Amino acid sequence: MEETAVNDLIAFRKELHQHPEVSQKEKETQKRIIHFLNESGINGKPIGGTGVFVMFDSGRDGKTIMLRSDHDALPIQEINDFEHKSLNDGVSHKCGHDGHTAIMCGVAKYFKENPISEGKLVLVFQPAEENGEGAKAVLADDQFDFEPDLVFAMHNLPSYPLHQVVIKDKNFTTAAKSIIIKLSGKTSHAAEPELGINPAKAIAELIEMFERESEPELNKDDFALASPVHINMGEKSYGITAGYGEVHYTLRTWNSEVMKDFADRIVRRTEDIAKNHQLKLDISWTEEFDSNNNDPAPMEVIRKAIQMNGFDYFERERPFKWGEDFGLFTQKFPGAMFGIGSGEDCPALHNPDYDFPDEIIQTGINMFTTIVEKAFDG
Repeated sequence: MEETAVNDLIAFRKELHQHPEVSQKEKETQKRIIHFLNESGINGKPIGGTGVFVMFDSGRDGKTIMLRSDHDALPIQEINDFEHKSLNDGVSHKCGHDGHTAIMCGVAKYFKENPISEGKLVLVFQPAEENGEGAKAVLADDQFDFEPDLVFAMHNLPSYPLHQVVIKDKNFTTAAKSIIIKLSGKTSHAAEPELGINPAKAIAELIEMFERESEPELNKDDFALASPVHINMGEKSYGITAGYGEVHYTLRTWNSEVMKDFADRIVRRTEDIAKNHQLKLDISWTEEFDSNNNDPAPMEVIRKAIQMNGFDYFERERPFKWGEDFGLFTQKFPGAMFGIGSGEDCPALHNPDYDFPDEIIQTGINMFTTIVEKAFDG
């Protein structure tokens, strides 16, 4: 891609960085993406609420290949002071989704200028990856009236050398979901705790239970991590015993099958504890992510793209422990996700000083365009 075109993408990436929006609120981001595409003669259409999709249809029989990027930001206050810093208090692009979007815009421009000769190519600019709702919304949209033969996505990866492609057979990221446990009892005078139903002992037992049911060893196939994220009980009123409490945990496993067993055990043990302490129990789940299943066929396409571009690459032994809702697509269609190194000195994802490295925009475009060409050849 010509230097002028890459500079346009960098400028657009910085524009997105200045105007971040959190999951399911990306209305202005959606407008910016559609406007940028339209200026290049590309028809971007809304999908999944605040998402965008582009369909390149050759008019001839062939495969349907789908590429996916994301564009939501995080509720994190940016501490960088560069010119393109976030203008929205408490919100910033700390996972590089602004860069992912710029890459996909570059891919769109490439295939506008170099049309596919068979089949269909669909580019999905997905909203709400961070809370796990975006993939669901896209798949539920009436506009998603096609069935991809192969689906691909990428993520930038700090701590890996700049431009290095990171791959992993089978699962690329873990299954992850968060449980909210609400325990309702009865308050009493603090001098007469026997007249109330206090959730304190149940909460203590729950904490022990989560530790007991976890398997934190990374080298085990049944790895199951439970991380406490929020615990609340009672009020700061010293004459009243607590009558209500909440416990929030995030669960992570290498794959969705282990997650099902882990989550089922957690629910059963929680029900027993609540019953033993005469507490009314309410359990709900949020931010659910299926594991990303990297299928052998698309993985072979990715390897060919690495070879064709002459990129350095690294094969991981274990999946990444973070969740990614692209897993919902790979549960339904053969697909794969890969990573591109953001630099060994790049701040970690979700850190307040992180910024996407513009140097890898061209790397991402080269990987995706080669993937598409090889996917149609195969």
